[in-house]
Amino acid sequence: MEKSLLSDISAAGGEKPVLILDFGSQYTHLITRRIRQLSILTVCINGTCPLAVIAALNPRVIILSGGPHSVHADGAPSFADGFLHYAEENGVPVLGICYGMQLLVQKLGGEVSIGVKHEYGKMEIAVVDESGFFGPEASRGHQTVWMSHGDEAIRLPEGFKVVARSVQGSVAAIEHPSKRFYGLQYHPEVTHSPKGMELLRHFLIDICGVPAEWKMEDVLEEQIKYVKSLVGPDDHVICGLSGGVDSTVAAMLVHKAIGDRLHCLFIDNGLLRFKERERVMACFKNDLHLPVTCTDASEQFLKKLKGVKDPERKRKIIGEEFIRVFEDFAPKVESKVGKRPAFLLQGTLYPDVIESCPPPGSGRTHSHTIKSHHNVGGLPHRMNLKLIEPLKLLFKDEVRRLGKILNVSESFLKRHPFPGPGLAVRVLGDVTEGNALNILREVDEIFIQAIKDAGLYDIIWQAFAVFLPVRSVGVQGDQRTHANAVVLRAITSEDGMTADWYYFDHKFLVDVVSKICNQVRGVNRVCQDITSKPPATVEWE
Repeated sequence: MEKSLLSDISAAGGEKPVLILDFGSQYTHLITRRIRQLSILTVCINGTCPLAVIAALNPRVIILSGGPHSVHADGAPSFADGFLHYAEENGVPVLGICYGMQLLVQKLGGEVSIGVKHEYGKMEIAVVDESGFFGPEASRGHQTVWMSHGDEAIRLPEGFKVVARSVQGSVAAIEHPSKRFYGLQYHPEVTHSPKGMELLRHFLIDICGVPAEWKMEDVLEEQIKYVKSLVGPDDHVICGLSGGVDSTVAAMLVHKAIGDRLHCLFIDNGLLRFKERERVMACFKNDLHLPVTCTDASEQFLKKLKGVKDPERKRKIIGEEFIRVFEDFAPKVESKVGKRPAFLLQGTLYPDVIESCPPPGSGRTHSHTIKSHHNVGGLPHRMNLKLIEPLKLLFKDEVRRLGKILNVSESFLKRHPFPGPGLAVRVLGDVTEGNALNILREVDEIFIQAIKDAGLYDIIWQAFAVFLPVRSVGVQGDQRTHANAVVLRAITSEDGMTADWYYFDHKFLVDVVSKICNQVRGVNRVCQDITSKPPATVEWE
């Protein structure tokens, strides 16, 4: 397990990351994003992982995340025995955020109690003592921060001092400069703490001396070395190309590393968008110059999905069928090149791993599985191919930057994300019932084309339609109808981890709804999804 994580980090372009120990906060991976925006490699692992894992990663700085627990609760998560001694002996700075600060205070002999004044949301704090932590510009000024805590520190461990308090008098920031231990009761990583990025930059670069040197060029170089070390000189690799940015960038990267020993397969699983197969294959051939084999496995997938309504079962079935198609493809490659492929390349991203399963580095976590992505939690336990996932420590925007270096066309890199399970997770319920897939394809095509015509495609992160398993009464052509309802969803985001809905002009929505109801037989009601993430996810299933 430690070896796997070390390989992932090395392949991401560095060996001494800023390490985040995750104790279950909804904001933990936002810390990762913010620090990477400073050009610093950051990796998140389970907060309860063994000390040996932490030591093997050789971190420059360790951040203890927030979490939903109380340090007084039975079974409350904590770092490994010996962690604080390790950090002090090795001169590794430690920053505790919210629950992480309370844990730091408690473990060092201070006192944390159930707060009388619970603090949630925006709050004013004041710097009350000289602090290298806040930097000279902060002096004793006030600033707005985002609080989310019930417990509070009421007695600090020996050698610590309070450097900031909330307007209600609660401890907001503490530090022990000689030990290089620091704590914040608020969340600097969220945009509701306007000076949070400034503080993180000052802490990591000025106080801790972390160089801002993490570049995508280094990631590419390290990834190529990693792939070459993993794939033997006579080994071959199968790549499942979906037509999306992630799998394409992964394919371009591995093709650069091993050349023609990469064999790409595009699978028509019957769950593609309108004319997706024709459009994608033309792009591979004309723009990317990747040799790709196309196979029609739609009957195989749809037969397995018949009658299945549970979204997790859909994802598991689709994940398994993809692997079976790849395994059937392997003998064909063998007959051509004389050796059966041993590896399967996938464009798995960091958000896929985060939402599907515990962070790497430990057997258990204090975060919940959101959904099983078909290429992570949806994979079958029995596989005859070893996985290569060169992008699994990267976010979507980082993959796009990597693709730009690999000369993937700008128009392709800006394509909206499309889920691996395809329209199976956009048709709610049984995808084989009635004409659901065809109706959804037509609705989606009208919606996306309207967005392109309005010049909004590059502004919106992702847009799509959803087919609902309900029928509604309507009137069309002066006659009563009992037809299908669909939903339109469009979001803005940086990385897909959080998102807000896009505010369309009223006339745009009127025109789109009119086109859908007039042109798509079987639809008489169109709704718009105006829910952010959280509380919703991007996709409906």
